Amino acid sequence: MSASDIPADGLVRRVRLPNDRRTPAAARALVRSVLEEAGLDALLNEALLLTTELSTNAVVHANTELDIEVSADHAGLTVTVTDFAPGPVEQLAVGPRNESVDIGEVAERGRGLLLVDHFASRWGTVHEGTGKGVWFRLERTIAVDSTTALVPATNVLEAGTPSVGALTALLQINPERQTEEALADFAADLLSRLSRLTGAAGGVVRLDRGDGTGRQLLARHGRQPREDADTIRVPLSVHRPYSGELELDAAPTGYAQPLATIVAERFSLHLENDRLRRADLRRQTWLTFLAEASELLAQSLDVNLTMALIPQLVVPRLGQWCAVHTTDAWGRLQLAAATHADESAVADLYETLAETGPDAILARLEEASRLGTQVMFGTPNEGFAVPLVARGARLGTLAVGKHAKHRHDADEVAVLEDVARRAALAIDNARIHDERRKVARTLQESLLPPALPHVEGVGFAAEYVPTGSEVGGDFYDVVPSGEDQWLVVVGDVSGKGVQAATVTGLVRDVIRILVDDGKPMSEILCRVNRTLVQRGGGRYCTLAMASVQRERDGTLAVCLHLAGHDRAVLVRSDGKTSFVGEGGTALGLLETISSPDAEIRLTPGDSLIFYTDGVTERRRGRELFGTGRLREAAAPLAGYPADVMAARLRSITINFSVEEPRDDIAILVLRNDA
Repeated sequence: MSASDIPADGLVRRVRLPNDRRTPAAARALVRSVLEEAGLDALLNEALLLTTELSTNAVVHANTELDIEVSADHAGLTVTVTDFAPGPVEQLAVGPRNESVDIGEVAERGRGLLLVDHFASRWGTVHEGTGKGVWFRLERTIAVDSTTALVPATNVLEAGTPSVGALTALLQINPERQTEEALADFAADLLSRLSRLTGAAGGVVRLDRGDGTGRQLLARHGRQPREDADTIRVPLSVHRPYSGELELDAAPTGYAQPLATIVAERFSLHLENDRLRRADLRRQTWLTFLAEASELLAQSLDVNLTMALIPQLVVPRLGQWCAVHTTDAWGRLQLAAATHADESAVADLYETLAETGPDAILARLEEASRLGTQVMFGTPNEGFAVPLVARGARLGTLAVGKHAKHRHDADEVAVLEDVARRAALAIDNARIHDERRKVARTLQESLLPPALPHVEGVGFAAEYVPTGSEVGGDFYDVVPSGEDQWLVVVGDVSGKGVQAATVTGLVRDVIRILVDDGKPMSEILCRVNRTLVQRGGGRYCTLAMASVQRERDGTLAVCLHLAGHDRAVLVRSDGKTSFVGEGGTALGLLETISSPDAEIRLTPGDSLIFYTDGVTERRRGRELFGTGRLREAAAPLAGYPADVMAARLRSITINFSVEEPRDDIAILVLRNDA
């Protein structure tokens, strides 16, 4: 379309753009398309230059969305850039074109308007509703030759004013990629172009990323500005923790100062993108750290191990030192664990943070625990404490010392508070698990005899290994049933937990009562079976029951009944082994049971080993310990006392696998010690 083809009412394009570093490029694309459609290519350089200036200025200072309106007619082009930030547009007082403007009298945000005032035919500000902005008009009559963009940067339209093409080329360059090396190369390129435009001898860009390394030299071109010389210094428009400045070895006269300001703003856009990219990567790193910390804390159900693990997670990533204090039954803080990045300082740290340490530190820790809020404490152990709170209960404090080079930033504080919450839950879970384990052990001990009978010439010994925090159904007992008579019982109730423990106690008590009443074993088994069918709640029990009678010649006569239980191992005094007993019906499954008896005579030195399935079903991967290994392990123990045999068998069973036992282990040894 040529200029003669433009509609009478002109071409108008409007678009709303986000507050993004790519917005200036999108605004230029819109202006370029309108110019091409209207046949106003001669205005391209000035239009792109001024559009870049206004849109970038809005992105840097307004932090809102932008409205871009481009209208073209036969006479020229009008561009309006509107933002929605509160406050007035910075005004620029300018005189006639041939009068100079003192750049020092112009507000920083208004210095870029010098370019608009210089190149535009007309310009002004708009205030409509919630928006405010700047517009400029380019007339066809002031258009320069299209070859202007090809004129070297040293050519000027007026004395001291860079060419349109050079300015456009300067403001439209971008880094190739968002990496630290590419950003440094981009900054060096900007300095090189800016130095040529302003005649500066050199310049530097210094940047502090707020990571504790201080302000670093990011890029340098030519001679580094001297402190005692005329130097242009422009701060970079970046958000915390970034800060920096651009320095140019040139006098702040003419257009050198505004050009340096504009270049600093353009570079600040890319620094902001770098800051956001690094912040995103850092947050992803923190999320990974928190996930790994949660996994490690969840794997430990031991209170002391959990509290020792917490400082190791924090140091040195989140602080120079870390300590965990927990509250006792009276609410007093006690040092549970601590660590320091410098191992030689651990002892001094313990002394400082212990109960006898400085009152000021302990008072701050108690304040954090009492108030449930973050509390700072000063030198010499500068840092802060956060409370450990889980399920509404205050468990103590997590104290963290500052980094070696810098203080904690907002992200690190948030991560530490999250670590404290997860650590408190881990400690609370470990305490709950420990309490459940103690309850289970106490309940289990109540289901076992406090001690086995001590009989001259007869050896009784037992070993019991509970598993987990739930009480099991394995039990054993030795009940005197007359003069030189005993009833040996080893049983296993199905399942675990309180219900299994209830059934176990029921079986044990019924057997003891019936033995005291002098009932024979066959009747005892039938009575126990009937009780389980009626009151067992669907649980069953396997039982090995043996009556032991000492004869005048010193032998032990044993009558063995197996109610669904594994056969006992007979170990002769010469080391020969065999399985004894005949299988019967487990108790609690059927109304009637069958339990054949087996007669065994134990001569002096002979032993009979009873056990539960926790021994034979001990796993090492897919491999079971099995009855064969039990028999082989028992043979070399023929000459040992009953307690040694039981302890050795327990050790052999446990050492068969590195895994935690999945089922309770019960072993009872009867030996003729005559």
